[in-house]
Amino acid sequence: MRYNLRSQIPSLRNKNYFNYGGQGPLPKPSLDEIIKSWETLQDIGPFTNDVWPFIYKEIISTKNSLSQLLGVRDKNIALSENITTGMILPLWGIRCNKGDELLISDCEHPGIVFACREFCRRNNLIFKILPLQKVDKNNDQIIIDQISKHINKKTKILVISHILWNYGYEIPIKIVKGILNEFTNDSYLLVDGAQSFGHIEIKDEVRYSDLYAITSHKWACGPEGLGAIYLSDKFIQNSNPTIIGWKSLKIEQGIYEPHENLLHTDARKFEIATTCVPLLAGLRKSLELFNKDLRGKEKKRLIKSKSNKLWNELNKLQNIKLSLEPPLSNGIVSFDIEKLSDKSYIIDSLGKKDIWIRLVEDPKLFRICIHQITTEDEINLLVNEIDLLMRSPRYF
Repeated sequence: MRYNLRSQIPSLRNKNYFNYGGQGPLPKPSLDEIIKSWETLQDIGPFTNDVWPFIYKEIISTKNSLSQLLGVRDKNIALSENITTGMILPLWGIRCNKGDELLISDCEHPGIVFACREFCRRNNLIFKILPLQKVDKNNDQIIIDQISKHINKKTKILVISHILWNYGYEIPIKIVKGILNEFTNDSYLLVDGAQSFGHIEIKDEVRYSDLYAITSHKWACGPEGLGAIYLSDKFIQNSNPTIIGWKSLKIEQGIYEPHENLLHTDARKFEIATTCVPLLAGLRKSLELFNKDLRGKEKKRLIKSKSNKLWNELNKLQNIKLSLEPPLSNGIVSFDIEKLSDKSYIIDSLGKKDIWIRLVEDPKLFRICIHQITTEDEINLLVNEIDLLMRSPRYF
């Protein structure tokens, strides 16, 4: 018997929601845990001897939960605020030489792309694009061949998402790391896990990256403002933090005291300063609730079943061009509408009926996110409303 989770998510009471890849709705029990943690902090703190054991316990408990989901050790996990800080701040600490190449897929978020361009400009690196936008088949070999064509001995950094945010394609991280290692052991694989954490099982893939960034507020349906990063031992040992604060240090000491080897020797080296501790309790509660509802193979099977059903229904409609061929491997279904003059009309028209999907950039595609809590009724309503819009000449 599945746990009735939808009834505890206020945001889902008045809308049909398909934007989990943008931001997931926060369950009421998770919000309650955040408030409870804040009240505890104000009761025993905020800055007293009693508060530090509580904060330490919250951090350790959260890292323990994340380590199990990511399949890595606690010491390789650092807390962050979001995907951007988790990806970009450590990136700037990688030691590079003039002429090294940064290879980034053409399916990355614009914020990550521009940060990588600036990193290359300041460090005299070569910015190279890995073309994946034209891959329309769920075939790992096509992806592998494409990556192999663009990696060489000068490739210092490869930036790629585990699940491409626009197409929903699932990148085989372990295989990609193997390709990188064939050319050089001095390269770094940086993975954006925005669309994977809370969505698919990742514990068998994360450890093959050098950096894997996750966020609380998307598919995991935790609070915004909290993320985490996995950092490989090689990354920790051979790079330096971009921003250093008291959390980066083993001890806080005076300016005239010895300063050698003050940085932590684990992932805490890349943490900075004060974080919003109550958010940790909110994320843990969301993870607990969703795992209680459905997990593992059952969760994957349900999401795939619903996303492929949606694909089949959309494929029956006129002017719909779906991005990937079936079978889909996860909950992202993206498509274009041929000859459509103003794509925002679709988003706005559906929104007026409390149906929420997203228009993503580069290329402009409609993206639908199917979660374990997405209902058949929501899917049927969405398809029917899109069909009605397709029959209206005002959109073409």
